[in-house]
Amino acid sequence: MNIIHMRYALVVAETKSINKASERLYVGAPALSRGIKELEADLGVLLFVRSAKGMFLTPDGELFVKYAEKALKQIDDIENIFKEGSTMKERFSISVPRASYVATAFARFSKRISQNKEIELFYNETNDYRVVNNILKDEYRLGILRYSNQYASYYNDMMKEKGIIGELITEFKYVLVISEDSPLSKKEVIKYDDLKGLTEIAHADPYVPSLSFSEVKKDELPEREGNRIFVYERGSQFELLSSNPNTYMWVSPIPKELLERYNLTERVCIDNNRVYEDILIYKKEYKLTHLDNMFIEELVKAKREVFR
Repeated sequence: MNIIHMRYALVVAETKSINKASERLYVGAPALSRGIKELEADLGVLLFVRSAKGMFLTPDGELFVKYAEKALKQIDDIENIFKEGSTMKERFSISVPRASYVATAFARFSKRISQNKEIELFYNETNDYRVVNNILKDEYRLGILRYSNQYASYYNDMMKEKGIIGELITEFKYVLVISEDSPLSKKEVIKYDDLKGLTEIAHADPYVPSLSFSEVKKDELPEREGNRIFVYERGSQFELLSSNPNTYMWVSPIPKELLERYNLTERVCIDNNRVYEDILIYKKEYKLTHLDNMFIEELVKAKREVFR
């Protein structure tokens, strides 16, 4: 079986298009199409259904992709180990929600890394769909999943079906983070109505292109009247909140040093009673490394400091 043709098939499966796969792989569409046909002939099965709308996996194709991804990853690992002059690097990787206590734990963890070893750390802030997908594709070894606890049974069933272990980190309610100069900071009690006329800062990718997640996410972030500023990372949200006293954001509790650095404060909204859970996830067959355990130690410390 041709390894190059296997790689072709994975990209076609992802893009659902010979032309799009051709652009990504820098391979001519006719050569790519021939490679897929030769692979199907070698296997004796049809991997794709061809139509005017694109290339779609058959049941045999879905099974092939599942095993081909693992096989090619192992081949890549072997090549990396035995490349001339290369040394085996330790690796830590995690996908997380945009949570400041998690980022604080990661920063502290990074300080503990030995300077005498070659170690690569990967830290990806994203939404829950990609957190799960990164784990399933072996792109990241650990993940932190965040959801409202009313959907706990849904997520538990999903993790069980996909062979994912989930361990509770913490439960919490979202709080408002605002500038010390915000008009809200002077109120003793804050309700939803007090947010009218102010601009909400929100992360730009809460919605995900998955039917299995869409209804859950729409309920998580209901539509509201008023202005919104969408951001993709936490640094810009703090700058906006600090410089514009007419903004606010719903967040999990933030470490004290960050609030002080940006002249921010946290306030409870009495109308918001929904409880959320942060769950550490990884594949069932995955064995935690000493780097994983070192990070988890820092995560537990940061959680205890913030969620009192």
